[in-house]
Amino acid sequence: MSAHDTIDAAVKSDDIVLFMKGTKQFPMCGFSGQVVQILDYLGAPYRDVNVLENDEIRQGIKDYSNWPTIPQLYVKGEFIGGCDIVREMFQAGELQSLLAGKGIEVRQAAG
Repeated sequence: MSAHDTIDAAVKSDDIVLFMKGTKQFPMCGFSGQVVQILDYLGAPYRDVNVLENDEIRQGIKDYSNWPTIPQLYVKGEFIGGCDIVREMFQAGELQSLLAGKGIEVRQAAG
């Protein structure tokens, strides 16, 4: 199976998939850590894929999304963005709305 096929299968197998450096238990970069904190705060169940374990996946995810950086967040097979986009969406309440609109239960930010 090619890296593209592996990535495609991962993106489509779970509602939320985060391609990141490290794992959700032990992020290996600050940007990945920020996205993990946001998803954990929302209580959203997600699958993490550690790109540091496989160079083909690490490069392949950039080609798959045509996005140059990691982490990358996918929801229901759709590429959402990297750390800055996810953080901005979260702060504006848009990430919570997007997830809820796709039938994924999350904690709403106190406000």
